[in-house]
Amino acid sequence: MSAKRQFRIWRGDETGGDLQDYMVEVNEGEVVLDVIHRLQATDAPDLACRWNCKAGKCGSCSMEINGKPRLSCMTRMSTFGDDETVTVTPLRTFPVIRDLVTDVSFNYEKARETPAFAPPPDVAPGDYRMQQVDVERSQEFRKCIECFLCQNVCHVIRDHEENKQAFSGPRYFIRAAELDMHPLDTRTDRKEYAQAEQGLGFCNITKCCTEVCPEHIKITDNGIIPMKERVVDRRYDPLVWLGSKIFRRGETPQTSVTTARQGSATPSSATRSGIHSHAGAPTTRGPRRRRRAASTGIGRCPTRPRRRSTTGAGFR
Repeated sequence: MSAKRQFRIWRGDETGGDLQDYMVEVNEGEVVLDVIHRLQATDAPDLACRWNCKAGKCGSCSMEINGKPRLSCMTRMSTFGDDETVTVTPLRTFPVIRDLVTDVSFNYEKARETPAFAPPPDVAPGDYRMQQVDVERSQEFRKCIECFLCQNVCHVIRDHEENKQAFSGPRYFIRAAELDMHPLDTRTDRKEYAQAEQGLGFCNITKCCTEVCPEHIKITDNGIIPMKERVVDRRYDPLVWLGSKIFRRGETPQTSVTTARQGSATPSSATRSGIHSHAGAPTTRGPRRRRRAASTGIGRCPTRPRRRSTTGAGFR
């Protein structure tokens, strides 16, 4: 059974464009992508549209259908009323190349910025061993087909172009969460990187990304919220703070922050010769503070302890 249906499709390029009306024949069981292909074969042979597998696995045919980001190959015409006009527009967050094709290179740039998986150096490839529970924890995030619908619907960059430089988006938050959960990943600063470099703090958990995900990944509940909780635990948890204070009563851990500060103190004989060493660093805070005050001529209020980072990477 076939019928004529009204479509409104955005036509144009980076300089501008508008919506154009078409009456297209629609057959039973078809999806929006089928209708677009028929339109290309009949009334609009120059209509540009990106697609590949037509099975909901490549993520190429992302577009906005009646205002909602969807995969056109997975959106059945039966979901619309017989008299309803179907409006098809390109993804709003990304620059238009032509018609329904957008430039999504922003996402590939963010992918290159994300630190890759770092396996243990002493374990050869093929000898990696993981518990099944660890596999299942991150397996959900690996279902991502990179359709970038979550990126498109995220209002942080959808409505604020200026945030793109500092914000990676939900797709790469779950990538960071996946690697942070991985038992064989040797990088310990995934949480700090997500906060400082990927803009995790910009996300206010509206769950729009979860709603549009065609793979039904619980991006917010299983990825973003746990990452935010681990960031807060690392930075603000009073037990972690107390433990760091007790720990620093003895040996001071050699972190990137403390190392830089110790390097600014009075140099040892090894440092004078051009070799950086912390073997002679004092283990108590009193002598080091007195030497710094003597060398700089600046006193320090005894009731205002010097701030220290409790993590290796720190926060900006």
